[in-house]
Amino acid sequence: MAIVKPFRALQFTPAAGDIEALTCPPYDIISEEQRTAYLRCNPHNVIRLELPREGENPYAVAAETLAAWQAEGKLKQYDVPAFYLYAIDFTVEGKDYNIAGIVGAVQLSPFSEGVVLPHEYTLSKAKADRFELMKATACNFSNIYSLYQDGDDKLDVMTFADTATAVFDMVDEAGLRHRLWAIENEADCDRLTAHFADKKLYIADGHHRYETAIHYRDWRRENGTPVGAPSDSVMMMLVEMSHPGLVVFPTHRLVRNLPQADAAALLKACEGQFAVETVAPADFKKELDAAYAAGETAFGFYAKDAAALLTLKDDSAVKALLPDLSAASQELDVTVLHTLILEQQLKIDKEDMAAQRSLTYTRDMAEALSSVDNGDSQYAFLLNPTRVSEIGAVASAGEKMPQKSTYFYPKLITGLTMRWLEQE
Repeated sequence: MAIVKPFRALQFTPAAGDIEALTCPPYDIISEEQRTAYLRCNPHNVIRLELPREGENPYAVAAETLAAWQAEGKLKQYDVPAFYLYAIDFTVEGKDYNIAGIVGAVQLSPFSEGVVLPHEYTLSKAKADRFELMKATACNFSNIYSLYQDGDDKLDVMTFADTATAVFDMVDEAGLRHRLWAIENEADCDRLTAHFADKKLYIADGHHRYETAIHYRDWRRENGTPVGAPSDSVMMMLVEMSHPGLVVFPTHRLVRNLPQADAAALLKACEGQFAVETVAPADFKKELDAAYAAGETAFGFYAKDAAALLTLKDDSAVKALLPDLSAASQELDVTVLHTLILEQQLKIDKEDMAAQRSLTYTRDMAEALSSVDNGDSQYAFLLNPTRVSEIGAVASAGEKMPQKSTYFYPKLITGLTMRWLEQE
């Protein structure tokens, strides 16, 4: 199914500076203040390419910068085609984790073919921005993050570190350790290509970039690029779905701009489908953790004059309202919240959600509560994380979750590998 091959990564050289000062988090979680701070630290930081802001045409400036850095020897393609083993060591709530996967060039395939599968809806504005950048630079600057599922005979990717070439070992500003090895051995590369050949790939993070890559491939072909060119593939990090280091954070919902906000009336209306229990805001995390462990669908609700835990009594109402969806989608916490409360009770329709007129998002619970306290939001709905198994089940059913249903942590750092689409 999946065609995954080695490639010659475009990488920073010592001439550009220390790798710690050349990398950055994904572009879509970086503020302008952070962006300028990275460039003050080192003007060759990859953010200048991934999130260009200079000049009347920032995309053209990014292309000129990319060409200049290659000409100056600050960027250089790896000597031979290789897969790249990428590992991150991190800590969450006092517990140490490690996540590891393989970076390769994945042949692009429409979602309809069932080889690469999405799990969330995307926003067109972000895709337009990424397309203009790809047209100008012909480069993948950051990895799409995808999951795959092994059978009983799981491949331990870390075993490749024994014979691979160590390329980068760095600690980022948040204290996470990032390591990268190049797997150059031809037999090892063939083994990896064969291993992925019968796999489906589930996009965890990077839906916009994947859809943009398909758009770019088609645009290149319309302009004379032959089939089989580097633009037929996209750079992707592949992680086995049962990896113990996979961590998913919830994304909380913030409601604003409602013409009327009556928390007591809303909670009363929810009583038919939810058990409504008053809780102290300080106990939201504990109560949600308990519901998650018990397999219950529950949300924290917070307004200036109310704080409650809402626990679904049964899923019959969701099934009645969404009869055409699979059970995997019907049972998602985020589906229940959107359908029974945001749409049915608050009358926030899907168009409104997509435009983010009445709904915004945060993964930080404290920020969600503060947003209500300071008047920026009328209500906060606090969620549990989506389970990795649920992501695979929804994608396998050919369906998508609402936007911002998942937040995989940690995010893959940008700048360890890039992929130039003019030369493999």
